Amino acid sequence: MKEPGGTEHRGGVEAAIPVAPSSAALDVTAIHAAHADFVWSALQRFGVRDRDLEDALQEVFVVVHRRLDSYDGTSKVTTWLYGIAMRVAAAFRRRAHVRREHPTDDVPEQDDDALSPEELAARQQARATLETILDGMDLDRRAVFVMFEVEELSCEEIAGIVGVPVGTVYSRLHKARKELEVGIARLRAKGDLS
Repeated sequence: MKEPGGTEHRGGVEAAIPVAPSSAALDVTAIHAAHADFVWSALQRFGVRDRDLEDALQEVFVVVHRRLDSYDGTSKVTTWLYGIAMRVAAAFRRRAHVRREHPTDDVPEQDDDALSPEELAARQQARATLETILDGMDLDRRAVFVMFEVEELSCEEIAGIVGVPVGTVYSRLHKARKELEVGIARLRAKGDLS
């Protein structure tokens, strides 16, 4: 028997029934203040280039503003935002051919412990190779791979962020690692990687 306040009695045991927050109780400004860093990180995990991050972040919150009334509270706000960020990132990646330069007058200073030109070139090549392989991955697998391998989050933490069971995280991570191996093998076969 359901009682006011979202509780139900089952065989003498009171069980909480999740009550969906009304969209009026949610505020885009408050969601942005609480979760902008999370969305920023998610967009990076999905491969949105640094120069496009601000625009992608803004686009996510434009979508949040438009769809706030459709949020029903059946999932965590972060899971809902994660899905929106994934779709926005996919759109930005499809438009990747449009590049904007950000000129600057500041030339970064080099450290005394700076890498040699050969080491710097090798590092840049390795990063470009990894980005090429990651760009070919499914966004869900890419995000899990980056969170686990780069950000060193546990599978349980990733499952909470993404809103999927831990087993799904393990599966996506396994598939992403296989894709990485295949991508490296392909590049080696083409002679693009030594």
